[in-house]
Amino acid sequence: GLAMAGCALRTAFHVNFNMAAGRSREEAASFRELVRIKRHRGPTSGHAAQFVQANFVSLPKKYSFDFLMFCLRNPRPCPLLAVTDPGSSCIEIARDANICTDIPLYRVFKDGKMTEQESIEEYLHEAEEENKLVSFLLGCSFSWEGMLTEAGLIPRHIEEHRNVPMYITNIPNRTSGPFGGFLVVSMRPYRPEQVPQVAAITSRFPGAHGGPIHSGDPDKIGISPDRLGQPDFGDAVTIRDGELPVFWACGVTPQTAIMAAALPLVITHSPGHMFVTDILIEEMDIQQCST
Repeated sequence: GLAMAGCALRTAFHVNFNMAAGRSREEAASFRELVRIKRHRGPTSGHAAQFVQANFVSLPKKYSFDFLMFCLRNPRPCPLLAVTDPGSSCIEIARDANICTDIPLYRVFKDGKMTEQESIEEYLHEAEEENKLVSFLLGCSFSWEGMLTEAGLIPRHIEEHRNVPMYITNIPNRTSGPFGGFLVVSMRPYRPEQVPQVAAITSRFPGAHGGPIHSGDPDKIGISPDRLGQPDFGDAVTIRDGELPVFWACGVTPQTAIMAAALPLVITHSPGHMFVTDILIEEMDIQQCST
């Protein structure tokens, strides 16, 4: 359900969610510092593996309610973790973080053009209230990849040191104001007998997209088989004989909505380059929360 926590609207969390006192968050803070000082510039999959990673969207306040509703109407690709105050670089789920510098690579969509930048501080100091940026953090499937690895189900892109492959489907998002577009999915190949275990593990984390939305024939979600080797975002990975492509809702989905909306300014993470929060992945496990 929808709950208030400080100034943030949260939909990604189980009703019993809490960040346990006395647990060290130092690994997450240290990784964010490496990003801030430009010692880590690449994708974040496999890094700070105990911690929840997040997709990032920042847009002017005047569009923020419509985008908030977009997230609420599309909770599978857009599980809401936190929302900033207008013009703030602080986020409650990452102590001492700066969301303007602590993502390895950002995408800035401005007046119909996209550029990639390592910092977005120049955009935060907008004087006009309606144009102050409101930033959203949305759950990410990188969060549970460490659990898959521990279970002997290492995702192929980690094995091959690549970014996860992502594809635009033919499944329309539920619209809100100017935001629409189509669902984006991430893909990890597995043998058919592995899929139930993979689904069981990932379904415990609805705040990180949950279980797969589809496995097998990609045509059924609008991805022609020849496109598997040419993802819309990220890198292609090897699909071995006897393996099925398994697809999860993906937090790059808002980027298709943003492109369709053609707003004067929106900032996102570059696909695969996530924000590392202070939340331990076990704290998002609904199995743990329910006990």
